[in-house]
Amino acid sequence: MSYASPALNRLPEPSSIDGFPFPSTQDDGPRALRGEVVVELAMRHAGTRAVTLRYELQGPAGAPVVFVAGGISAHRHLAASGVFAESGWLNELVGADRALDPSQRQLLAFDFVGADGRLDAPIDTADQADAIARLLSALGVARLEAFVGYSYGALVGLQFAVRHAERLKTLVAVSGAHRAHPYAAAWRALQRRAVTLGQLQCADAQGLSLARQFAMLSYRTPEEFGERFDAAPEIVNGRVRVAAEDYLDAAGAQYVARTPVTAYVRLSESIDLHRVDPADVRVPTLVVAVEGDRLVPLSDSVSLVEGLGTLGQLRVLRSPYGHDAFLKETDRIDSILTSALRAAGDLA
Repeated sequence: MSYASPALNRLPEPSSIDGFPFPSTQDDGPRALRGEVVVELAMRHAGTRAVTLRYELQGPAGAPVVFVAGGISAHRHLAASGVFAESGWLNELVGADRALDPSQRQLLAFDFVGADGRLDAPIDTADQADAIARLLSALGVARLEAFVGYSYGALVGLQFAVRHAERLKTLVAVSGAHRAHPYAAAWRALQRRAVTLGQLQCADAQGLSLARQFAMLSYRTPEEFGERFDAAPEIVNGRVRVAAEDYLDAAGAQYVARTPVTAYVRLSESIDLHRVDPADVRVPTLVVAVEGDRLVPLSDSVSLVEGLGTLGQLRVLRSPYGHDAFLKETDRIDSILTSALRAAGDLA
């Protein structure tokens, strides 16, 4: 396919993208569009593969572009719009008067490489970063105002800042560091074993559900569980059932309904493959850490910022929500993003 010149600083205004009609600005909100780009991607551990990059964009043409990426279960649809009305995974942080206001900025997101479950091969965070760079070239975006990454998205953002620094003004890395902590990697390894056990029993959905339930324990904190599920266990059909099991069962069922097993396994592995030398990050980076995050300990965030030198800043939140604080502490996260994006605008 042909690519737009990297000299362009904003998204083009075609009449269609990848065969899909280009939606005009809606009366009830900013424009939004979806598209697909097929690229040949030289992957770190899997050779060159043809991959389809599925993206969504909200915001007015010509406005600064912010790329937003979340955890391994996140996707291209950030928030409801006049064009795509369904709720997005980041709905509470996108909207009028938020830092991520689609009437003021173009918000770009994509489905991670491997998210459709069709790529059964090791996937590195560097592969995701390179895929994003290819997507930006296809869309004619020379440079991002910011890359906002949460969890796995923060890891991808760090790789992007290393590999494509010339295309980024600033990085905001929330609940993500330069490496996988060994304790967190052990959690994920056991989750993947639960999936494998399910596959051996011809019970793929049950194995994936159990893995997700284990994951929920690592995302949240004992303090939250103490407040929400401090009730006596019940005996149901002769078995003891504790108060948190309904919550865990629901989380597992919801995840199974939307996630291919292969996608989960390969993206979980991708977190553990992640390694970045902080000294190689060459753009201003705000690291946001959460006290009590069991997957990304505060000590790792401190090490990351120390390695960033003068380019790094650290903000620390206290929250009972642990690793999931970015999805729950929306007002506090928005305040941090507002300051970071204002600073990025000052760099223009």
